[in-house]
Amino acid sequence: MPIEFNQQIIEEFRANGGKVGGPFEGARLLLLTTVGARSGARHTTPLGYLPDGGGRILVIASAGGAPNHPAWYHNLVANPLVTVEDGLFTYEARAVVLEGAERDRVFARAAEANPGWADYQAKTTRVIPVVALAGGGPPKAGSASDTLKRVHDMFRRELSLIREEVTESGTGLGAQLRVNCLTLCQGLNNHHTGEDIAMFPFLADRYPELAPTLERLSREHEKIAALVEELREVISTEGADPPLVLAEVERLTDELERHLDYEERQLIPILDM
Repeated sequence: MPIEFNQQIIEEFRANGGKVGGPFEGARLLLLTTVGARSGARHTTPLGYLPDGGGRILVIASAGGAPNHPAWYHNLVANPLVTVEDGLFTYEARAVVLEGAERDRVFARAAEANPGWADYQAKTTRVIPVVALAGGGPPKAGSASDTLKRVHDMFRRELSLIREEVTESGTGLGAQLRVNCLTLCQGLNNHHTGEDIAMFPFLADRYPELAPTLERLSREHEKIAALVEELREVISTEGADPPLVLAEVERLTDELERHLDYEERQLIPILDM
């Protein structure tokens, strides 16, 4: 992309919490900052990404099917420690270039979800690299209440994207969409487990009057966990029916939205004290 166009996207992304208009509206988008292989200067590039589970996300060095790898790819090969902005959090990550069968499998998964990747590969003789970005440290956020709200907004955004993807999936559920759903499920499980074993006991000790609220939130965690498990089962079924998956996603969305709204009303004022 032209430098001026990229800069407009970067500024819009940062000003609107990761939301942009134009050709990238509604897409999974991040800002990747690499260190120049020759200059040592920091360079930021907007990129589409794919969830991969296991604490990884994927970016693809397509350069629109150009004959050469993009500059950001050469930078991260020379300096694998990069900075990722996802619109809600900024964090350090380590870049790993996927090789061989793993690269081919992941690229095929991406191309199934978006045939544009296959079109780019067809335009060039080079093998388009796939890069995994694994979080290398805690996200940079503000107060505890700000972090909680950002995590909640992350789940809201991902559920909205998944609902749209399932709606547009046609008669079958692709491999990448399954990964998207399973990554969300694991993320929710990890977040609620962390609250149950760390944040809620801490708040209960400091604010005994919160006991009824925390008990309700814990019960809601159990209900959401059951819905997550039902979604997992549907997704994992051979020939999963998209309308059935969509129904499960909507059930989870409705319950989770009520839970997140209640938790924010009850806990953010306490966390801000």
